[in-house]
Amino acid sequence: MKDTIIALLEGALDELKRQGVLPPELAPTIKVDPSRDKAHGDYATNLALALAKPAGKTPRELAEALIAALPESDAVQKVEIAGPGFVNFFAATDAAAQVVRQVLEAGDAFGRSLTGQGRKVQVEFVSANPTGPLHVGHGRGAAIGDCLCRLLEATGHDVTREFYYNDAGAQISNLALSVQARAKGIDPEDAGWPADGYRGGYIIDVANAYLARETVHADDRHVTAEGDPDDLDAIRDFAVAYLRREQDLDLRAFGVAFDVYSLESSLYRDGKVAATAARLTEKGHTYEREGATWLRTTDFGDDKDRVMRKSDGDYTYFLPDVAYHLDKWQRGFTTVINEQGADHHSTVTRVRAGLQALEAGIPEGWPDYVLHQMVMVTRSGVEVKLSKRAGSYVTVRDLIDEVGRDATRFFLAARRADSQLTFDIDLARSQSNDNPVYYVQYAHARVCSMLRKAEAEGQPFDHALAMESLALLDADQEKTLLNRLARYPEVVEHAAAAREPQQIAQYLLDLAAEFHTCYNAVKVMVEDDARRNARLALGLATRQVLRNGLDLMGVGAPEEM
Repeated sequence: MKDTIIALLEGALDELKRQGVLPPELAPTIKVDPSRDKAHGDYATNLALALAKPAGKTPRELAEALIAALPESDAVQKVEIAGPGFVNFFAATDAAAQVVRQVLEAGDAFGRSLTGQGRKVQVEFVSANPTGPLHVGHGRGAAIGDCLCRLLEATGHDVTREFYYNDAGAQISNLALSVQARAKGIDPEDAGWPADGYRGGYIIDVANAYLARETVHADDRHVTAEGDPDDLDAIRDFAVAYLRREQDLDLRAFGVAFDVYSLESSLYRDGKVAATAARLTEKGHTYEREGATWLRTTDFGDDKDRVMRKSDGDYTYFLPDVAYHLDKWQRGFTTVINEQGADHHSTVTRVRAGLQALEAGIPEGWPDYVLHQMVMVTRSGVEVKLSKRAGSYVTVRDLIDEVGRDATRFFLAARRADSQLTFDIDLARSQSNDNPVYYVQYAHARVCSMLRKAEAEGQPFDHALAMESLALLDADQEKTLLNRLARYPEVVEHAAAAREPQQIAQYLLDLAAEFHTCYNAVKVMVEDDARRNARLALGLATRQVLRNGLDLMGVGAPEEM
């Protein structure tokens, strides 16, 4: 319907240009939005206000001219002027109801498009170091990142999901020392415990598995333990593999999978870090001071220059980040999105500055970032901080075990990434309309129940009769629901472009609310065969769009609840 109105307005503009009312070179962007108040129609445009000045008319005068120049259309029942010059469109019931036909014909493909034209996009998310179970912050990144990938795929992009992790450095050394201490019977309270050792109960599990010479199979590596508590290198390799496997299991339980795993160690092993440092020096963007090598990141928008190589010869952490992103660019990813925690905010400017200093043809502002804020978990209004598994934080597995995958994913992705999130375990477990994921899933199950009832009463859905009777969907609640269904493709496209999966969650909540309102106000199982089947078709279309949207969230669509 929106596209139809835009086409009508384009025709009106052409006519006004022909009449000399508007300059022929004028090429405005036509903005049409759903009306908030149904008394003002279904859609509205501010085009008359935007073009009044070049037309030399008042907005209301131009609005009258626009309406007079509109081509004839059976899709529009009437057009009115409101306020200073808004033009409101009332859709004809039959035209609005055709969205039901479109949804049922397209099925799972409704809302999907080819706007991405197969362009390659790499999305890096989670990227947790293999030093312990995934915490709820990683879970939020997993939910947002995976939903974003699904959105991009739904809009025709060729998406690669990538997981990058540090498999070397101080944190991994502390992990190895912690496992070694446990393997030798040393407790965190003992004098011999490593100063920065990991204290979670999972360290005991790793140590026991190492001593038992177990073999672990992670998605990106397979390692058999040596069993020697004095072999720190073997312990390190086994511990990383063990915890990578644990993370894989967590992600699998969460419905998340990756196409590529990238290791920081490989950047050093393949000489990419050294080559990046050499190129930055070759391009003249480095200098020496106090025995350290500095990069002039201030030349590219940073607030101060950054140390690239310390006086002891070790590279700072941001240089391998630059090397890693250069590698992404060289792999052909002209669009890269990094979904990370807000604690990475300071790395955005310096990584982009380092990439610009390489003078490798990488555009400014590349890559894109989606940064999520922290998650606080509560139960009975009190913050939950500890996990038996991790010892010091709440894990993703804790939430999945408590409330299930669907609620965990929906809750973690349903808010803007840049807003702090309180995860209320009690709310997520409740079977009430206050629980957003339950509310949406119940709408889907309610349609299934409605169809089962029709079958049981000997009045099964008649598709052909329904398609002939769509014009009978003329109740106000039905029109509202029809208009909401029609907006779904636009919401998907906008959410993908804006990198905002929470727009899908909000749409689903709005759609569920309008369905429940319609269901309670308009009786479906009426004697009139045509009207009953038209209403069943509206329910089927709603169910399909709910299922499509829930799939983008990685959430199930149950048929019974």
